[in-house]
Amino acid sequence: MKNKPPYALDSVDNALRLIQLLRDQGRLRVTEAAAELGVGRSTAHRLLAMLVYRGFAEQDDSHGYLPGPSLTAATPLAGDLQQLRATAMPAMERLCERAEETVNLVVRVGTQTRFVASVESNQILHVGDRRGTILPAARTSGGKALLAQLRPGEVAMLYGIGSTEPALAGAEWAELASELKLVRRRGYATNPEGTEAGLHAIGMPVRDKAGECVAALSIAMPSARYSGQRVTALVRELRAAVDAIEHA
Repeated sequence: MKNKPPYALDSVDNALRLIQLLRDQGRLRVTEAAAELGVGRSTAHRLLAMLVYRGFAEQDDSHGYLPGPSLTAATPLAGDLQQLRATAMPAMERLCERAEETVNLVVRVGTQTRFVASVESNQILHVGDRRGTILPAARTSGGKALLAQLRPGEVAMLYGIGSTEPALAGAEWAELASELKLVRRRGYATNPEGTEAGLHAIGMPVRDKAGECVAALSIAMPSARYSGQRVTALVRELRAAVDAIEHA
């Protein structure tokens, strides 16, 4: 039997216990979480909200909580991710310095994108560190850059198009398919406030030595600093960083 550490942090312990409950029970209500932890409903709600933010939980239509993509999605091997981050970090730091914006490295897990590395801009107004965050691939610039590397039929299969329960509705699917055509043609994707109001991003795929697409690199910035004129320069810097990673 394991002994509790002498300097245990109750908030961290409670969050981890909630993750275990979601994993084992599959669904959890705020009242159940509060009872299991022996805390008030407001405390349980705040803990669950943080798990939602980090992708460990999702809230359903009846206000219950389900395991999120951080618990259910398969991930690349830890060793592969560690090597990928180590290879990409020098180029990411240079790109952040030159673009003066936050730079992210993401991988695709099914229809989700997982942020595996970030280099934050030093500007006062900037996009924060996204490491550990999981967002829909169809909404992020890096996710769309990665989806565009698949054949149209593969993307349709991924989203269950033609099935009785597709992951995207007709209009959403048509919009995504059209956007991926544009991404394939120009070589980069954009996220014009698709994941968060006031945030724009540009993403580009990264390939390994065998030519396989393994990740995407993105530049994220406040919408106030995004303009069509600036995109040309940022895409040039982004492409140089991707080339540096691919030839490292």
